Amino acid sequence: MLRFQNLQSLPFLKVSAMKLIPRLDLLQQLHSLRGTPDIKVITGVRRSGKSELMRSFLSSIEKEPDANIVYIDLTDLGNEPLKEYHALHKYVQERLKPDLVNVLCIDEVQLCDNFELAINSIHSKGQWDIYLTGSNAFMLSSDLATLFTGRYVEVHVYPFSFKEFRQYFDEGDVNAQFDEYVTTGGMAGSYLYDTNQGRSSYVRAVYNTIVNRDIVQERSITNVAGFNALAEFLMDNIGNLTSANSISGALTGGGKPSSHVTVGSHIGYLCESFLFYKVKRYDIRGKRYLETEDKYYLADQGFRWAVLGTRNMDYGHVYENIVAIELMRRGYDVYVGKLYKKEIDFVAMRASEKLYIQVSDDISSPGTLERETDPLLRIRDAYPKILLANTKHDEYDVEGIRVVDMARWLAG
Repeated sequence: MLRFQNLQSLPFLKVSAMKLIPRLDLLQQLHSLRGTPDIKVITGVRRSGKSELMRSFLSSIEKEPDANIVYIDLTDLGNEPLKEYHALHKYVQERLKPDLVNVLCIDEVQLCDNFELAINSIHSKGQWDIYLTGSNAFMLSSDLATLFTGRYVEVHVYPFSFKEFRQYFDEGDVNAQFDEYVTTGGMAGSYLYDTNQGRSSYVRAVYNTIVNRDIVQERSITNVAGFNALAEFLMDNIGNLTSANSISGALTGGGKPSSHVTVGSHIGYLCESFLFYKVKRYDIRGKRYLETEDKYYLADQGFRWAVLGTRNMDYGHVYENIVAIELMRRGYDVYVGKLYKKEIDFVAMRASEKLYIQVSDDISSPGTLERETDPLLRIRDAYPKILLANTKHDEYDVEGIRVVDMARWLAG
């Protein structure tokens, strides 16, 4: 069996020299795909842990006696010759062992020019179980179907959840940790720094790499100032219904003129890089999806803190951002609900399951509680209805609506 070096012996994500955090749900997802004919592509925003997940997966299978594992890290200078696709193809095929289960894992595959030609040729022979990671600048979701002629499946990695954040920091006081997580977020690399300034600098550097290298350079964007203004506008308006037209008007009024067509395409680039996620609207009464006005949520609220600081900090919308990403992390399809003139923050669907969710900061006053529960009470079907708020109390019930403390729901 071909062995590989410098992999952890346990299925854990390494986030520092001392600390290991399990990401067992993601590992289980990868294991459930073993042996399928699909090309498995691990996707997600930069520094969310894609490469570490692959190494953890390999660590969990390396001792299997029938496994022939070929692991190639194209950031390793020792693999420099494999950045030519003919050489990569030859290297892999020479290591095929027909009597074993052949597993091919390539990290940062985009560093090989025309890598898709090698991967498609290897995949077409049906002899390898293939796993890939790559920079989003080269392996955007919209490009995968074009790159790979065979079937592929994405395994999506998000930044650390609040539950993982608590595991990293040894599960201290849930309320204090939630307040910290709301600000600094789930970019695990930032946890190595002892100060907020150090953490913020790390996250801002990741953000600048995504915006300026992965998008501006790769997409040849000429109006860099306008593009940066757009990204900051979306960060400052998370949770607000927007359209390309309305954003174009706001940017033009702010001295950063840009057409709605340009705004629309640039928003697409931000979403393809997984920096933002678009959430469409859903008409609950008509049971149909609406095409006008969407909401955009950051991959991690820490980006907003690192780039914009705490100015105009709307905690209600930040909480909404955290809940939206957590629902996606848990495998739900997420929509903004519309019922007549009322809005329900989220309609979350997963197979036959459906949840209606409202998110609020403070519901201590009767008026606020009534305002938040009223849209949910108007829904006439029997699917569960949940109000997530910063209650700091155990769960209770209001006319059939579960009122749940947000920190405890996230930590569950």
